[in-house]
Amino acid sequence: MTSPYDIAEIFPDDAARLPRRQSGNSPQSLTVTLLADYTLRGRAWLPSAAIVALLAEAGVSQAGARTTISRLARRGVLEGSRQGRNSAYRLTTAACLNLAAGGRFIASAAADEEPWDQRWTLIAFSLPQDEVARRRELRSMLRWFGCAPLYDGLWISPHDITHKARAQLTGLAFGTMTVFRARHVDLGATTGRNPLDAWDTTAIAGHYEAFIRRWSPLLPGIRSARITGVEAVRARTEVMDTYRRLPILDPGLPLRLLPPGWPRARARDLFTAVYDGLAGPAQDHVRTVARRFTADPLTDVQAHAVSDLLSGLLGSCEATAEP
Repeated sequence: MTSPYDIAEIFPDDAARLPRRQSGNSPQSLTVTLLADYTLRGRAWLPSAAIVALLAEAGVSQAGARTTISRLARRGVLEGSRQGRNSAYRLTTAACLNLAAGGRFIASAAADEEPWDQRWTLIAFSLPQDEVARRRELRSMLRWFGCAPLYDGLWISPHDITHKARAQLTGLAFGTMTVFRARHVDLGATTGRNPLDAWDTTAIAGHYEAFIRRWSPLLPGIRSARITGVEAVRARTEVMDTYRRLPILDPGLPLRLLPPGWPRARARDLFTAVYDGLAGPAQDHVRTVARRFTADPLTDVQAHAVSDLLSGLLGSCEATAEP
């Protein structure tokens, strides 16, 4: 199954020359986030007309919404069911597992930082220049793993890579890659390049600050329960669709290496306050819209909290998988 998300959305100007993302959140991205936010726990079915109606509230045309649903079905993200003239869709098992793992990654990025052993993972590779597609795929994969290019053929991460990542890298770059875990030796500013220079920390801090400016004004309305209905769903979808990019831009860079007052914790706490604070009213609205198109019970349409993502919705996906 193709990933519901595109690394080009996060790194449009990467050295791999990935295509530039369109401005704003794409209809496919909004649809996946919307379904994940309210149907992931039980892989609930939603009438296609309800999905179209919910997307219309986010500014997506009827035609655009139906095209988006069809494309996601072709990509293996959604599966459909039809009863007479009525159709419904839900996340496929593969998409559910993918999104639950992604949700856990996002939630774990919002957890407190673990101690750093001051070692870096170095991934050196050499692929022929004419293997453009393979080089692009490898660089995209490394980005997802939280790595960044210190030099053209040397990518680094402050964390060890998982067994799953090792297997994926082996399959893609068999016989062309070497991985090390090592400490940095400082050769001085005039000779050596600091490993942290692989990331544009000024730009990353700017993304955090923009997120904080955008979402802080909502907190009084959330605390007083003034944000409900369409506004609650729209805000909750957008805050997730925006925040999920930040842990890729900043893959847990060690705080000891970053400027004082690094805004990661502020953004994390704000995201949790908005996402969790709007869960109840947003869930109520999604159920209200869905009831216009079905008489089926909608108890499986449930909003989850950040803590639920961290504790494991993977089990829910596995429990609802077809035998």
